[in-house]
Amino acid sequence: MMNKALFFDIDGTLVSFRTHRIPTSAIEAILRAKEAGCRIFIATGRPRILINNLEELEKRRLIDGYVTMNGAYCFADGQTLYKSPIPPTDVQTIVDFCARRGIPCIVVGEDNVRVCQPDERVRQVFYEYLKVTTPMPTTPPEEILGSGKEVFQLTPFINEAEEQEIAPHLTLCEIGRWHPAFADITAKGNTKQRGIDEIIRHFGLRLEDTVAFGDGGNDIPMLRHAAIGIAMGNAHDEVKAAANHVTATVDEDGIAKGIEWLFSHC
Repeated sequence: MMNKALFFDIDGTLVSFRTHRIPTSAIEAILRAKEAGCRIFIATGRPRILINNLEELEKRRLIDGYVTMNGAYCFADGQTLYKSPIPPTDVQTIVDFCARRGIPCIVVGEDNVRVCQPDERVRQVFYEYLKVTTPMPTTPPEEILGSGKEVFQLTPFINEAEEQEIAPHLTLCEIGRWHPAFADITAKGNTKQRGIDEIIRHFGLRLEDTVAFGDGGNDIPMLRHAAIGIAMGNAHDEVKAAANHVTATVDEDGIAKGIEWLFSHC
């Protein structure tokens, strides 16, 4: 078990959608893994500014580094390891598409998050369901497009049919979905798989020593890429199919049981 690099998704993996907290069993299991010599990393679709639910790990200094925005922005040791913005042409395509249809679109920069055309869905999903506490100022599309600032992730509230409609026009982007209400869009090549590669390069770790835990569609690339992929019991079937092992749900001590399984098999 020594020298393993463990990558954890946040929502639905580390943090319960029911309690909005990390189960105590997960904290204790991660602490044991850290004491056994493992490195602990976060791999999330959230940008750094919206990570507000890892205090129980952070105050114990258990986290070694972060893959955020689905791989588009990685940092550790107080430094940015990798960042890759969406090409401006594709930013304009997405922002215009959403503006024409009145679709909410969350726009994430390096250190800020804004929203165009917000409606009730933003409040219900981000503020109530995901318990985001950071304000997301309403910003007109023309201000986004005219600012010249880099955009690392766009989160339009498009359904699967709308995603299929716009996808052919986004040849320079990746589209990932872990919630039916919205999709996360990053520059092409930026997935959690890319994030794993950037992290292990920085720390001098081996891919064969990586383990990924996830539950959503945006976790599939890292579950397949890591040496061992562990899907949560609350994951959809396609996510479980991408993993080497399926543990219990987040609320049924899935992280603790997954780490226990690792200890017994490595």
